[in-house]
Amino acid sequence: MKKVYVMEKLTCPHCAAKIEGKAAELAGVRRANIDLMRQRLYLETDESIASVEIQRNLDRIVQRIEPGVRVIEDNPHEKAADSAQRQAEPDETDGEAAERRDRIRLIVGAAVYAAGWGSVLLHAGVPVIFAIFAASLLISGGGVFLKALGNLRRGQFFDENLLMSVASLGAFAIGDYKEGAAVMLFNQVGEFLQDLATERSRRSIASLVGLRPDVANRKTPHGVETVPPEDVAVGDLIEIRPGERVPLDGEVTEGRSFVDTSALTGEPTPRAVSVGSFIAGGYVNQAGLLTVRVTRVFGESTVARVIELVQNAGSRKAKADNFITKFARYYTPAVTIGALLVAVLPPLLLHQPFSPWIYRALIFLVVSCPCALVVSVPLGFFAGIGAASANGILVKGGNYLDMLSRVDTVVFDKTGTLTKGVFEVTGVFPADGVTESELLAAAAQAEQRSNHPVAKSIRAAADGLTVDTPPDEVSELAGMGVRVQTGGQVILAGNAKLLEYENVPFQPCDAEGTIVYVAREGQYLGALDISDICKPDAEAAVRGLKAMGIAKIVMLTGDRQRVAEQVAETLGLDEVHAELLPDQKVAAFEHIAAQTAGAAAFVGDGINDAPSLARADIGIAMGGLGSDAAVEAADIVIMDDLPSKIPTVIRIARYVRVIVLMNIVFSLGVKAVVIILGTMGYTNIWAALFADTGVALLAVANSLRILLKRKQFGTAM
Repeated sequence: MKKVYVMEKLTCPHCAAKIEGKAAELAGVRRANIDLMRQRLYLETDESIASVEIQRNLDRIVQRIEPGVRVIEDNPHEKAADSAQRQAEPDETDGEAAERRDRIRLIVGAAVYAAGWGSVLLHAGVPVIFAIFAASLLISGGGVFLKALGNLRRGQFFDENLLMSVASLGAFAIGDYKEGAAVMLFNQVGEFLQDLATERSRRSIASLVGLRPDVANRKTPHGVETVPPEDVAVGDLIEIRPGERVPLDGEVTEGRSFVDTSALTGEPTPRAVSVGSFIAGGYVNQAGLLTVRVTRVFGESTVARVIELVQNAGSRKAKADNFITKFARYYTPAVTIGALLVAVLPPLLLHQPFSPWIYRALIFLVVSCPCALVVSVPLGFFAGIGAASANGILVKGGNYLDMLSRVDTVVFDKTGTLTKGVFEVTGVFPADGVTESELLAAAAQAEQRSNHPVAKSIRAAADGLTVDTPPDEVSELAGMGVRVQTGGQVILAGNAKLLEYENVPFQPCDAEGTIVYVAREGQYLGALDISDICKPDAEAAVRGLKAMGIAKIVMLTGDRQRVAEQVAETLGLDEVHAELLPDQKVAAFEHIAAQTAGAAAFVGDGINDAPSLARADIGIAMGGLGSDAAVEAADIVIMDDLPSKIPTVIRIARYVRVIVLMNIVFSLGVKAVVIILGTMGYTNIWAALFADTGVALLAVANSLRILLKRKQFGTAM
């Protein structure tokens, strides 16, 4: 059983790692993951464990590790409270007040610290210098000292607050007042800026997927009533006014307008809708008044599905994220023990003064917190998921972004993925003495009562050429076509077997698609070529993948070999396998994946694609028109069904990987250099401050570049 808890006001990465570890050790808990960016704890528990017991245990853990954090069970089904939306975003009033208090505290602390430097330059006495720097220390770090005392009482000896307190007080003890006050001041300034950047990025990403409608305007015999979207049933009529967000999926029954689909698809161009158009929850009505008949309840609607996918993305951590979480548990104790050894062993073994070695040990303590890593790495993946969302792509977790960055083989389904999945008349071949209009009109008369996709495409092509008169007699001939008697004439429409069966002479057509032969009163009128045409951006998608260095691009389809080869040639695919059943698709994909050096991705849209999507290293579903089974089985969902978004999401994944690796190497490298030089006496606490606070801020800023570039990923970078 899966449970989600909001960790309100949790900002400390080290504390988050501790809470995650302790939660995973609870009886009945199989797995625990904390998404610090969204302040969520995800648990997988046994069915036998009561929610009350889990809540009580979590409260106890949190109060022991980080008393200011509040644990709230996140229940998306509590419709009246609209809890999912409110809990995703911290209370702005409290947050702004706390931010203002911290800003004032740090400004005052910095002003007093500057006054301390003034006293040094003016050669004031030691008591005066000490008093001013001590005041700066207490103003900027008073809260840190209180937290350190509380953690010390709870037996938490490797807490960041305690280590910073020891480092600053240790510097004062050996007479380095300037550096002792600087340790606390700049650490707190860094923490403030770090929290500010993380919070702004959290709000920014929340706005990208802030789709949840507050209300729906349901039409009743007595007028229009405002109700929660969850109260609307399938078949109900809802009214959507200009400027309102569409609350549920449905079909337009009255009105015409333009809708903004960018929140779901990333597409900036408004889409025209009118009577008969499908409209998805999450779109924004821009112009006219619309009446929509609901086709899905809220829990099954597009907007609910998008919200659920994005909210659960943080529960799936990338390998780098998991590595940093584990690394942080050992890094701080190791560096702290190193500091203790540096402070004690050299003076005792080498008979040297304690003071210089204590100073060197303080450098260890200053760089003991791995904030640059535990904040910037998950922030990088979080920003990558946000950047993908801004482009109409839903990524279900950071681990999938990580895997996608390694993809070197992409396997496509054909129908609905590379092609539109909608038949169109692509060729009209009339017999001698017959016009194209006459051929289309006769074919449409024969197919006017059929619901087959081929029949619908013929009627669409002949729109305006026929009069919708009921046929006198209709005979469906299995495996051949249809025989219709209308207006005293017999019309045949079907494959070559039908005309051979009716003894009608005809000219065979060698076009690539599905061929429909048409005859009237025993006379051959001609043939129509019906094809499922390629999506307009399919060729660009293949070109983009090749330009990115994807080694192999393959298509698997159940369609005929000749049709599949035509599509493959048009798009420039490397390999094609046709006439496959769903289980044969899986076997073909496994064979291709076994020959792949990196990871293999499968892209599909139908129910028959779900097994291959689930089997792939990365499954990518066309989510706008794709089946629910395909979307459920996939790891990544393309909301607007455009294959050209696949190079976009791979580009995002590769960029995220580069940023994350850059942060890890840079952070660990700088800390290692400072520790080594500090041990040898070649650096000072100022360098340690840069290795701690400066590097953390640079790493966070580097991660936020992903979000800032979110609209640039749609084009080659």
